[in-house]
Amino acid sequence: MRSKFITRARILSGLFILIALLLATRLYFVQIVNGKEYRESARGQYVIETGQNITDRGDIFFTELNGIPVAAAVMQVGWRIAIVPKDIGDPESVFDELSASIEIDRERFFASAIKTDDPYEEVAFRLSDEAADAIRAKKLPGVILVRDEWRYYPGGDLAAQTIGFVGFQGDKRVGVYGLERFWETTLSRTSSGLYVNPFAELFTNFEDAFASNPAEREGNIITTIEPSVETRLEETLDGVMKTYSSKLVGGIVMDPKTGAIRAMALRPAFDLNTYNTVPDSAVYTNLLVEGIYEMGSIMKPLTVAAGIDTGAITPSSTYVDRGCIEKSGKTICNYDKKARNRVSMQEVLNQSLNLGASYAVDEMGHEVFGRYVHAYALGEKTGIELPNEAVGNIRAIDSGYDVDYASAGFGQGIAVSAIGMTRALATLANQGVLPMPHVVSGVRFESGITRSIEPGEGTGVLKPETADTVTRMLVKVFDEALLGGVLKQEHYSIAAKTGTAQIAVPGGSGYYPDRYLHSFFGYFPAHEPKFIVFLFTLEPKGVEFASASLARPFLEITKFLINYYNIPPDR
Repeated sequence: MRSKFITRARILSGLFILIALLLATRLYFVQIVNGKEYRESARGQYVIETGQNITDRGDIFFTELNGIPVAAAVMQVGWRIAIVPKDIGDPESVFDELSASIEIDRERFFASAIKTDDPYEEVAFRLSDEAADAIRAKKLPGVILVRDEWRYYPGGDLAAQTIGFVGFQGDKRVGVYGLERFWETTLSRTSSGLYVNPFAELFTNFEDAFASNPAEREGNIITTIEPSVETRLEETLDGVMKTYSSKLVGGIVMDPKTGAIRAMALRPAFDLNTYNTVPDSAVYTNLLVEGIYEMGSIMKPLTVAAGIDTGAITPSSTYVDRGCIEKSGKTICNYDKKARNRVSMQEVLNQSLNLGASYAVDEMGHEVFGRYVHAYALGEKTGIELPNEAVGNIRAIDSGYDVDYASAGFGQGIAVSAIGMTRALATLANQGVLPMPHVVSGVRFESGITRSIEPGEGTGVLKPETADTVTRMLVKVFDEALLGGVLKQEHYSIAAKTGTAQIAVPGGSGYYPDRYLHSFFGYFPAHEPKFIVFLFTLEPKGVEFASASLARPFLEITKFLINYYNIPPDR
């Protein structure tokens, strides 16, 4: 009996000691790690002059090359100015006093000042404490200072469609696009009270540290986006947009092994801080993820890879190219309709021959080709942590028509998202393994604990030797065929391919004769790649082929990445 009592006492003592240690740890975080935050929050409680509660929201961070997080989305607290129109007396003099200290819209102020039946009209927003102090000191009649809060995006339009923004859903602020929306559960805060229950906080953050799914806990988002790379990509896209007056230009920079997205951008874009001034809300949509397109000839390396992987063809396999052939009663042709007679698979990629891709499909068999298209996951979501990801339309490969298989082989008749196509092409750079694209690397909890988010292992699609063979073929494309070889880099091997696809007429009635989507991808150093870069532009003006519109912009980005990441030469 005495033995049992002693055992129980020891267990209870141990539990009390454990709780004491956990409590001490939590108090350390509260008082030392997060002490400044709580002190500032407490100070703010005494300056809410209207009784409104100041809410909170988690931050979003870019990650610099050195691993240091840089703010991409934060909460800011300041002031608004409101007036009671019937109490302001002389509106002109009040306006003069206000405008001497702050920028204020004259038209808005006087339109509000005449509404003498309204008890409250807001006339200025997002003022700093210093500006509010200056206004407060004037003691202007009928002028009210109201504690304010807002979401602030330090980068302006940087990665706008990826970051997204916060808007109102009823009277509640929520993420409505991009990461802000996808990670709403993590970024939102269930309460904003200043009282900290140490026991509740202790066990909440204990759960944070060991939760199986960190995305389900409140915290801050750490992205894989590198701000300098993002900036350079967007500058390059701006150049393409300006030069060719395209409807849309987009790009992705990804680590092909890990799937980490270092940059993702679209043009046109918008300033996240003034999103409500944009005339067309369609610009909010991240079409790299939410849109699908027929990508054209960048599909050919995947088709050739499938044929090589099965043993149906080799780089030196030849066929007789007649310029045009009949499939299922329809004519398919090379881009120029010219016959080449006997050509090799290497020349199929060098010259981007549609009939060569069709030949590869026939040689491996339609059913086998269809299995590879599915294995490349072109008809599936990538799982990237962004909302409304589109699913590729690859129904053509299940139609049973020869022409549909042939067209799919050279990238027409199937439509895929940019992120889905980038993932599929990355198998060539990643020893045949399909990576998992992702833009979030971790969640930093309010406790100060950071949990990494692992994307998971990729899926093997091609034999490593197949990926290596096709890589060598694509290096020859870049070195010898693309723009006559003028872009070849002496000390760096680059694997690349262009795509020029006709744009389908809505309703399935063929293709526009003069509307194209240009695409381009490349990875480097070719046999130990650090990056894969994907670019596309929709309906560029005054240029026919992607080699002319996107090859040099691709090389600009490539050279920047080589220098910025100090990538050593490989030849």
